[in-house]
Amino acid sequence: MKCLILAAGYATRLYPLTENFPKPLLKVREKAILDWLVDDLSGNAEVEEYLVVSNHRFADHFTEWAKTRTESIRVIDDGTVSNETRLGAVRDILLAVEQTKTDTDLVVLAGDNVLDFSLGVFLRYVAEKKTTCLLRYAEPNREKLHKCGVLTVDAHDRVTSMEEKPAEPRSNWCCPPFYYIKREDLRLIGDAIEAGCGIDAPGSLFAWLSAKVPVHAMEMPGKRYDIGDLKSYEAVQNDYRGIQKT
Repeated sequence: MKCLILAAGYATRLYPLTENFPKPLLKVREKAILDWLVDDLSGNAEVEEYLVVSNHRFADHFTEWAKTRTESIRVIDDGTVSNETRLGAVRDILLAVEQTKTDTDLVVLAGDNVLDFSLGVFLRYVAEKKTTCLLRYAEPNREKLHKCGVLTVDAHDRVTSMEEKPAEPRSNWCCPPFYYIKREDLRLIGDAIEAGCGIDAPGSLFAWLSAKVPVHAMEMPGKRYDIGDLKSYEAVQNDYRGIQKT
């Protein structure tokens, strides 16, 4: 298994903090966001290699961060230099898979979120389902449903529909950017892009995949904190208490 961390965004809503510094390396309490994610995953699984997809402007920051870790970490520079020229998350996933010739299961994590529960419980769920898997949580705020991936599931957690940023949400189940892609499904990413799947939000890829192959979605046993702007960054600094045992 490999882990791919999406970290190629420009985080313009967090300026001036991220004008010359990548959001995934901002500290939440005593650790950088990436350290929270990698520490948890490394403590729960044998990860062959971590792949961090960065834009060109911030690649050196991630290379320096990787030197502080004992894990095998490869930084992939997607070559972009501005928010306007970014590749989009789905193209970044494909770039990483093709550039590293990845031929194993892949955990995909957004580099700007932290969780208060361990990904170990998600990995156990994946082992049970033996399919590509997602996380899901109930979102009561209808306005927020218009801004995320919304899915429906059957009695066995299989995704029956999924839509990114729907005008008319079909459920209250939201999909955060934490995914597990089975090895055999990686080959479909290029097909999804060619078919017109949205490239900016990774949820668009999994909406397309769920119509082609079995995809299951586990209900989250805790909360995730999405650091999107200065207000949410301040809130996570005040509210986050680390990863709770589940």
